[in-house]
Amino acid sequence: MALPGSVAKCKLSTSIQASFGAPDDPDYVFDIAANGDNSTMAVSLSTNAIKLYGPATGQYLGDCLGHTNTISDISFPDASSPSVLCSSSADGTVRAWDIRLRKEVATLRTENQELWSFDIGGAAQNLVASGGNAAVMCWDRRTNRRVATLEECHTEAVTQVRFHPSKKEKLVSASVDGLMCVFDTLGDINDDEGMESVMSVGTSIAKIGFYGMNYEHIWCQTHIETLSSWNFEDALVEADFTEMRNNASCNWSFSPVEYLIRCYYISTFDTLWLIAGTQEGTVGYFPLHIPTPNTGTTSAGAVGPASAVLEGGHTGVVRSVWSPYDVSTNCGTALEGLFCWTGGEDGRLCSWTEDSNAHERSTAWVSSGLVAKKAARPKQRRAPY
Repeated sequence: MALPGSVAKCKLSTSIQASFGAPDDPDYVFDIAANGDNSTMAVSLSTNAIKLYGPATGQYLGDCLGHTNTISDISFPDASSPSVLCSSSADGTVRAWDIRLRKEVATLRTENQELWSFDIGGAAQNLVASGGNAAVMCWDRRTNRRVATLEECHTEAVTQVRFHPSKKEKLVSASVDGLMCVFDTLGDINDDEGMESVMSVGTSIAKIGFYGMNYEHIWCQTHIETLSSWNFEDALVEADFTEMRNNASCNWSFSPVEYLIRCYYISTFDTLWLIAGTQEGTVGYFPLHIPTPNTGTTSAGAVGPASAVLEGGHTGVVRSVWSPYDVSTNCGTALEGLFCWTGGEDGRLCSWTEDSNAHERSTAWVSSGLVAKKAARPKQRRAPY
């Protein structure tokens, strides 16, 4: 992995006002997701709408309307079905959309439950799991029938549910109660026989994700802006990052880091980055150094100097970052020159490109180690999409 040394300039390429609101109460961009061939990018907004764009150009393609409360999660769960977008909401629904028609094609509903996250997995890729108010619900998406409601695993809102990327029958839930629970969904899905392990983080959990060459680790981000790394198989903590904002702030020359956005993993380099930002909208990618743990001990993780800085696009908190080669989103098709898209509380969508000819006064830059190289192909072959 080549980090400092050869630094490629990165510049703001596109800035789109995705949503409008009063100056003192602007509409937010919540989340960004793209389909398997990176032909369409979905953007959830605080107006309860989902807008569709072309990631390569930023062209507006339409919207998906139907949710009546905050949209909590969006994804294209099946890379082989790039036209199917799914979303969950505090209105108590998980919805599937055909983005070609921009129409809702399926809806899963709950009673008296706000839904904060969802994922699709299971051994046959037929399960829809969603996190609600102290409960995890599972449906069979072939019949839209609910097959399980897990009400004893958590005592507060379930903020994340994620199926393991390769062991599709394994489901991890995370909650405001500070617990991560692992379930096996192969047999009967219930609180007793189905639960395999519990990991106690000790504080409210905001986001989780898998990383590692075999997805053997879980990164866990909390609502108090701390981070930890866990061994998925052993259900043991490997490293704690307790002073993330201070440590990240010491590793660049910009305003202090105020919040964590998420983690980012590229298998080519087998390295995990923290993406974090400032109140003014500057975003940094910070490499995380996680020592090999000794049995039964927890190591203190370290934060390295920023590998990339994106500055000058946003005027407020950045909520979401999407990259065309982010393996955690099951998207691996690079778009020529594109480094990432960002969305924030200023209602803006910004695209950032790798540009060796960027003007020297630009303060946005990226280490060449963060730019994934496309595999060489025989000239007679075409991309599979």
